[in-house]
Amino acid sequence: MTHLTTRGRGPRRLRRLDRRVLIAASVTALSLTASGCVVVHGERVVLPAATRAEAAKALRQFTNAYNKADNAYDGSLDAAYTTGVVGAIDAARLKAGSVNNPDGNPQHTPLVLSDVTYTIPKKAGWPRWFVADAKANKGGDARWVLVFTRGDLSERWQAAYLTLVAPGAMPDFAKDKDGWAEAVPAESAGLTRTPEALSEDYAAYLKDGGGTFADGTYTSELRTTRAKNSKKPGLVQQYIDEPLTDGAFAPLALRTKDGGALVFFSTHHYVKQTAAAGASVPTPNESVRALTTGEIKQSLTMEFVANELALDPAKGSGDGKVSLLSRLEGLTGAKGE
Repeated sequence: MTHLTTRGRGPRRLRRLDRRVLIAASVTALSLTASGCVVVHGERVVLPAATRAEAAKALRQFTNAYNKADNAYDGSLDAAYTTGVVGAIDAARLKAGSVNNPDGNPQHTPLVLSDVTYTIPKKAGWPRWFVADAKANKGGDARWVLVFTRGDLSERWQAAYLTLVAPGAMPDFAKDKDGWAEAVPAESAGLTRTPEALSEDYAAYLKDGGGTFADGTYTSELRTTRAKNSKKPGLVQQYIDEPLTDGAFAPLALRTKDGGALVFFSTHHYVKQTAAAGASVPTPNESVRALTTGEIKQSLTMEFVANELALDPAKGSGDGKVSLLSRLEGLTGAKGE
């Protein structure tokens, strides 16, 4: 059996994480009081991440840029409005599209988002972020749930997470009297698992199983599907799953009304298909071929990133298991050997 390794591999986008998110900016705001002007440090004062008008504008700008890029299959048209998992998946999708359709997307249909609900946490420090939950004309009945982030006041808002969620599946959020939500720190110990641990937990679960996650489509059923696909006549399929937690891929969490948290987190995956002697790897589709380097002789390694949406209960509540509401995965590269 051929062994799958990942050292030194990965899309260029993953190697060049957005340092503007890695290094929190020191930004100040002025506040007028009866005694005069007082300097308030944005990294220490608890403030809403955005006004509702700012959130609506950010979603509108993203949608406009997304539609232009999708129509032209040109990643430069929306790269400034995406980051993290959304940025990595979208860049690869547009690259593949441009290779296969140099004149643009012949099946372009503009994305239209409506019935939008904004959940904006009140927090100190950077990055700041908010969630937009919208009905879309794509993806069936599923609602598009996007997270927008920015590293300081000088930056534009960028979409970092995107998941598709069944109508009515989103939890109720804890909010103050003014309607602002509560951001949960990545290291919060009051939950079944800390948000910062979920990426590593999930990667380990996909490999070995365990009791951290509740059974479902993206957990037990995914493991069952992988087991079925791991060995077929003349073909071995291997999987490697890695946590992805740095910079724009860091987890973000909102407090739910029941004391738990809704957590957005990222993961990194490889799938390697190796053909036996005398056999061949199944011919990949045109999108995979467009992103493949090297020649596919006996093996094909495909690289993916994914974002997951998890309900992380308060510690000691319920059955003590984390549930995955949604998972969206996208191909970012491939290599033939």
